[in-house]
Amino acid sequence: FVFKLTAAKQQDHFFQAAYLEERDAWVRDIKKAIHCIDGGQRFARKSTRKSIRLPETINLSALYLSMKDPEKGIKELKLEKDKKVFNHCFTGTSVIDWLVSSNSIRNRKEGLMLASSLLSEGYLQPAGDTSKAAAEGLSDTPFLDLSDAYYYFPDSGFFCEGNSSDDDVVLKEEFRGMVVKQGCLLKQ
Repeated sequence: FVFKLTAAKQQDHFFQAAYLEERDAWVRDIKKAIHCIDGGQRFARKSTRKSIRLPETINLSALYLSMKDPEKGIKELKLEKDKKVFNHCFTGTSVIDWLVSSNSIRNRKEGLMLASSLLSEGYLQPAGDTSKAAAEGLSDTPFLDLSDAYYYFPDSGFFCEGNSSDDDVVLKEEFRGMVVKQGCLLKQ
């Protein structure tokens, strides 16, 4: 889960994430920053609350805790798609259904806005190609109300079986320098 970033002064920086999805999220955010800076724009992370005019009465942190409630929250499942098994995750449709049933929203359109806010603020993470593509801006909304779009809670113990690909091969290089942030691996 290591990737290398080469700075303009030919300095190499190596980053190690704790798991594949974290690595992909870092790469996605760094690419956005580079694209923004290359375009001559000032890079700044905008608050989701301001960008979509999320009412002050909505507390995303409290909503997240309600969603994770073992009794009344969203049920984490073992789902299969494209010969991959996704553990501890749920569908986009189940998130919107839960938001409707808990009276957090009035309709599914409002649910998409709220779920997109949860995704943008890191309370939900995309799992699988469909939801990852939407989160990267390849869809009308970052969050999808679909039964084949998978998501997970960042601290849920999510893992995907059968997720190896040629894209995940790390070139063998000698790592030199100082470790700034150390990731950890959990044995599943």
